[in-house]
Amino acid sequence: GELARIIFHELAHQVVYVKNDTMFNESFATAVERLGGTRWLAQRADEKAKAEYTAYDARRREFRALTLTARARLHAIYTDPSLDDAAKRQQKAVAMALFRQEYENTKQRWGGFAGYDAWVARANNATFATQAAYDELVPGFEALFEREEHDFARFYDAVRALGKQPKDERHEKLRRMAVPVENTAELSTDSYR
Repeated sequence: GELARIIFHELAHQVVYVKNDTMFNESFATAVERLGGTRWLAQRADEKAKAEYTAYDARRREFRALTLTARARLHAIYTDPSLDDAAKRQQKAVAMALFRQEYENTKQRWGGFAGYDAWVARANNATFATQAAYDELVPGFEALFEREEHDFARFYDAVRALGKQPKDERHEKLRRMAVPVENTAELSTDSYR
């Protein structure tokens, strides 16, 4: 399952690539790796591979939730106008220590799985920002796949259409698609073409 996931991710870049938009490209490829990997496992994998991938995916999702929480804490620190630079540095150190402790607690629940140890050891503003490029717009792409009724050809066409729009506009549309809304007509097929 892991090899299939990597292949889907890398091939996605050949299907759709938007110049100068790393977040769009990497979030799209991450969505395709998840969607394609899930479909591949359902159709081709044996029960052992499915179970291994399910465990892997649960750890990955939990780890990403930890990093999202840490990124939110850091963002709150950096955007707090009441903090001077020294206070921001001190609070960042506390936030990073908390992140690492939460990771250690999570790792214990995972039975000692250490697959993210290297990432956590070098975690800093840059690594959190890089991860955001791979994650931030994924829920929007997944919602778009749902809207296109799990049809990859239609999904790719819709993504290509989004890619032709101005960067801020396409990011905003993907963020809106990820949020459940009462009036889904607002997010109809025509709204992202």
